Amino acid sequence: MALIDFILHVDRHLLELLGQYGLWLYPILFLIVFVETGLVVMPFLPGDSLLFAAGALAGVGSLDPWILSGSLFAAAVLGDSLNYFIGSRVGAAVYARDSRWIRRDHLERARAFFERHGGKAIVIARFAPFLRTFVPFVAGVGRMPYGRFLACNALGALAWVGSFVGLGYGFGNLPAVKEHFTWVLLGIIVLSLLPAAVAWRRNRQAAVQPGGY
Repeated sequence: MALIDFILHVDRHLLELLGQYGLWLYPILFLIVFVETGLVVMPFLPGDSLLFAAGALAGVGSLDPWILSGSLFAAAVLGDSLNYFIGSRVGAAVYARDSRWIRRDHLERARAFFERHGGKAIVIARFAPFLRTFVPFVAGVGRMPYGRFLACNALGALAWVGSFVGLGYGFGNLPAVKEHFTWVLLGIIVLSLLPAAVAWRRNRQAAVQPGGY
């Protein structure tokens, strides 16, 4: 429940953290993004809405937009790189047996997505919760060349951080947005989950068709 409250009212909680810790909010945000993208067991942290709310704080001058964007970009790149190396080291063992920490269906969905899109999956998955945590892991399991992975990783991080922080900076403090900030965050979460829901529905439909399994 505390996590749900943080996700739905992330703007309020960021203000509280800013008031309590001041400039230490930068490393706190860095750590949240790094953990979400870097540890395959933590896919549920609020990445998209967090970036938008942080951008809104930068829009009123509470945070420096360049320091914020740079630190979050670094966190996203380093997090995905850690995830890649974890996958390259222990991924095969995770696939070989069930784990209490990692759901196999999430891994299989990420692997299918990665096999379908190749390097583009690293960029596209940035905008999809859960996928952005599992796809780098799968890339490591598949021994994708690290140079190619890093290029896709950096491009995806730049697009993800730039778009959500930029949207928060530009629109997060409009009166209509501020008055309905929780609903805006819910909208961001729903839109980010929509591609995964569509893919799940297509898979269900394919499974019930004649000849499906």
